[in-house]
Amino acid sequence: MFALGKPVVVVLINGPPLSIPEVAAKTNALVEGWYPGQEGGTAIADILFGDANPGGKMPVTVARSVGQLPMFYNQKPSAHRGYLFASKDPLFPFGFGLSYTTFDISAPHLSTAQMNADATVTVSVDVRNTGKVAGDEVVQLYLHQLVSSVTRPVKELKGFRRVSLAPGQSTTVQFTLDRAAFALWDEHMKHVVEPGAFEIMVGPNSADLKTVMLNVTS
Repeated sequence: MFALGKPVVVVLINGPPLSIPEVAAKTNALVEGWYPGQEGGTAIADILFGDANPGGKMPVTVARSVGQLPMFYNQKPSAHRGYLFASKDPLFPFGFGLSYTTFDISAPHLSTAQMNADATVTVSVDVRNTGKVAGDEVVQLYLHQLVSSVTRPVKELKGFRRVSLAPGQSTTVQFTLDRAAFALWDEHMKHVVEPGAFEIMVGPNSADLKTVMLNVTS
């Protein structure tokens, strides 16, 4: 079908994610249907004919090949070394998802650049529908502590918001982070906040992120 040179839309019906790098590279659009249930055909038809604008996001990381497994967005820094001459990046990152419109998410802005461990900080981003149809975007917030007594994931999802916007419409999305967002279990199995610098990352998925720094004091 690809050899015909005609536009091709691939609909996947599957349980676990599939390894489909060649299909993803050739197809004009890709719809992940999972196991959609008895009304799944109706829902997929609405999407294919443009009667519904999808706004879903991937709840898992999709690997390029089985050789990359296990693969997840919040790996430890020493994970995902990969194979020689092969990409270490996923085919689709955690939180990824497209629609019939596009969105612009600004760099995050903090209510304060430095805070006490028992205080809170508000993270704000501006979201704008830059396309021609109404749609939904899921704004995602991740953080990473640069230095800690125990290894922490390269990023941790700490919040997300779904917003519905008309073409050209914009809004401000805010997240409030408190002590629980920054805490870790230390080597003595105590739930503590260790002072230091944190990367606050916001974007439409776990890979396409804009960052601002926050300093947490004791």
